[in-house]
Amino acid sequence: MSGRFEGQAAIVTGAGSGIGRETTLTLARGGADVLAVDRDAAGAEETARRGDAAPGRIAVMEADVAAGPAPAAIVANCRERFGAPRLLVNNAGVGDARAAHLTGDEALDRYLDINLRALFRLSREAVAPMMAGGGAIVNVASAFGLIGFRGSSAYSATKAAVIGLTRNMAADYGPHGVRVNAVAPGIIATPLTRDRLANDPRFVDAMVGGTPQGRAGRPEEVAATIAFLCSADASFVNGHVLAVDGGFCATRFRPRPGDPA
Repeated sequence: MSGRFEGQAAIVTGAGSGIGRETTLTLARGGADVLAVDRDAAGAEETARRGDAAPGRIAVMEADVAAGPAPAAIVANCRERFGAPRLLVNNAGVGDARAAHLTGDEALDRYLDINLRALFRLSREAVAPMMAGGGAIVNVASAFGLIGFRGSSAYSATKAAVIGLTRNMAADYGPHGVRVNAVAPGIIATPLTRDRLANDPRFVDAMVGGTPQGRAGRPEEVAATIAFLCSADASFVNGHVLAVDGGFCATRFRPRPGDPA
């Protein structure tokens, strides 16, 4: 992958752990200069330390992506350090949703602010310089934005909105040389899912049991897909939502009695 993204400045949000960390490392190893954005400065610094295979290619910015001045500050920081952004990965988000009747207004606003509004505003800020020289945006949606899942109304609604935004931005900015795609991860073993995978047998049965590969995905598997969508290998892929879910959405697999363990 060396040189795949050489000379390209990238922004990755939620870069302090999980999918964001692995995406940052993958892009940097491919030659990109990456601004790793996270409200957890320690997590982002750890990501940068792990990028020793690509020294100097990862810069850290502590920021709450939902804060009012964040989009302009993030893009300005990228410009100052590495030049105009050519790649944007909108990975920051929150999960752990509940059914609608258990979701108050404060929680609803949190999902909307972080999962949708912050993503919209940062994309809006970054797309202007991309229109001058081309670029790619990849949004991290969710399998729950593609299908219904019990007890996940607010989260699923925001991820479905991300998918709609992806398709509309592809139409708006494709003519200007900017591709906009999304990934829709299924169950991925990250710090955000660790507790449920360890302590929620019903969740594990529904998600892992519904995945033909019979396991949770790994962050690096999602990162590799994001890198593909960012790369010239995906030069004619635009407005697409790529499920990275081990077949969960396509099959809702359930093992039958007598199937191999």
